[in-house]
Amino acid sequence: MSLWVDKYRPLSLDKLTYHTDLSRKLKKLAASGDLPHLLVYGPSGAGKKTRIMAVLKEIYGPGVEKLKIDLRSFETPSKRKIELNVVTSNYHLELNPSDVGIYDRVVIQDLIKEVAQTQQVDANAQRKFKVVVISEADTLSKDAQHALRRTMEKYMANIRIVLCCNSTSKIIAPIRSRCLSLRVAAPTEAEISEALQLVAKREGLRLPEGLAGRIAVAADRNLRRAVLMLETARVQQYPFTDDQAVPLADWQVFIRALAQAMIQEQSPRRLLDVRGQFYELLTHCIPASVILRTLAFELIQHVDQDLKPEISRQAAFYEHRLVVGQKAIFHLEAFAAKFMSLYKRFLMDMYA
Repeated sequence: MSLWVDKYRPLSLDKLTYHTDLSRKLKKLAASGDLPHLLVYGPSGAGKKTRIMAVLKEIYGPGVEKLKIDLRSFETPSKRKIELNVVTSNYHLELNPSDVGIYDRVVIQDLIKEVAQTQQVDANAQRKFKVVVISEADTLSKDAQHALRRTMEKYMANIRIVLCCNSTSKIIAPIRSRCLSLRVAAPTEAEISEALQLVAKREGLRLPEGLAGRIAVAADRNLRRAVLMLETARVQQYPFTDDQAVPLADWQVFIRALAQAMIQEQSPRRLLDVRGQFYELLTHCIPASVILRTLAFELIQHVDQDLKPEISRQAAFYEHRLVVGQKAIFHLEAFAAKFMSLYKRFLMDMYA
């Protein structure tokens, strides 16, 4: 039994229900004799990976859906062994180098070079090249990106690189200039409501327009999150009602409670509690940038208008620190301490 978000994921470009102009362009690109390196970017839940897989199916046929997971071992310059799960088919590979942290350059160099030097297994394949899909490409270190640039130039005849990321700002200019950039914008709330109605119809459910609209708003234009919320609502209560509560993810509820705790008390003891809650979120694989952004928005909603610009500025500052630093917990805790200091000083000045 699979989640609805996987069960009803469109497998071809024709079945995608929004950004039809982009789907037509991708179809023409797949039908052409060649495929350039691609840089596909856009917010989470916009459908980047779905479109990439639909293009690969358009090029190679249903063979790209026959996947297996390989555990690859790599050796670092210091002779340390690292392992990475790689999803493969006869025609492509999918990997996420951020899983190996600072050793991503070793993975990029060794794995892509190995693929590039191997001929296409299927003699009947329509294309002689294989495709390497790199997820979360914006988390690649600068060294890894420079290694990738050299690999893209040297092995263009045998491989095509597809980079999938949320933002191009962290991708170096030489890589951006060698790729065709495709932006996948977040779907509108109306498009999300339409997709939810389609999922509900396939499941044989009656979904009120009001509930679909409120789920679309709560999902913040993230279609994946919206479908997960719909499935959660189905488990909690069916038949649906227009005034039914929209279920939030556990981590969102947790961060909301964390923000309330920071507003209620500003003390060293509360900061210690907050650190423990940050560790709890990080150990459950919630990205540090998501924690910081969500927490900042929750805090901004509950403070005085005069404080909002400064909190936004500090959140941006510490989000940048998260990118250039190593230990996420340091920067999350620093933001929490800074907020508590600002808020405490504001209260003291107000009641002085």
